[in-house]
Amino acid sequence: MAADRIEDIDTTVGLARAHVHTVRTGVPRGTVVLGHGAGGGIGSWDLQVLARELPQHGIETILLEQPWAVAGRKVADQQQKVDAAFREAVVGLRRSGEALRRLVVGGRSSGARIACRTAHDVGADGVLCLAFPLHPPGKPEKSRAEELAGAAAGLPVSVLQGDRDPFGTPLEVSESAAALDARVLVVAVPWADHSFRIAAKAPLTSDEVGLILTETARRCVLHRFGNAGPLLAR
Repeated sequence: MAADRIEDIDTTVGLARAHVHTVRTGVPRGTVVLGHGAGGGIGSWDLQVLARELPQHGIETILLEQPWAVAGRKVADQQQKVDAAFREAVVGLRRSGEALRRLVVGGRSSGARIACRTAHDVGADGVLCLAFPLHPPGKPEKSRAEELAGAAAGLPVSVLQGDRDPFGTPLEVSESAAALDARVLVVAVPWADHSFRIAAKAPLTSDEVGLILTETARRCVLHRFGNAGPLLAR
């Protein structure tokens, strides 16, 4: 889905690009900034579904393209660089007029990890994770639950996780967060894998999965992350 506006943002690690999907009618109730994964860009279907649907609920949605992707490289930058790019880009967006709105940061897969690590730095009001990669496939001992716990220390964190995700099932994410005394809301997406694709035998359609993603994200932004104030409560 084509963005309503595209902004190039200079960061210390290169040029990032914000694909802004605006609210067409009325005043936006909040802004969501979503980063992409290490193996793909902003074209992933779950990000595109949210970019299409959330503005209809009054939520401006920004898909943030990392400098390595903007430059056309296939391999993601190191953690320090991707964190810096996300942090600086979000701060730049807030300076350009987003500061007065409720801000939720997030992303899919490694983009969710980046959002967790930088959420406090950018002054976010909450974190929305799509397919959080809790551990490498087949290596549950290499848990990244500390990143979820770090974000959850003072912020609401919500995770949308596929039932068949080899990077961690919803139950694994819930148990790992609980073991660290982190309050994380985990929403299971039935029959879905790490890309929220479903098996052919699944008793639901991809469109229905899209509805689950959209409705959960909407509720997370407008309710879990503080349904307060005249704009949010309308």
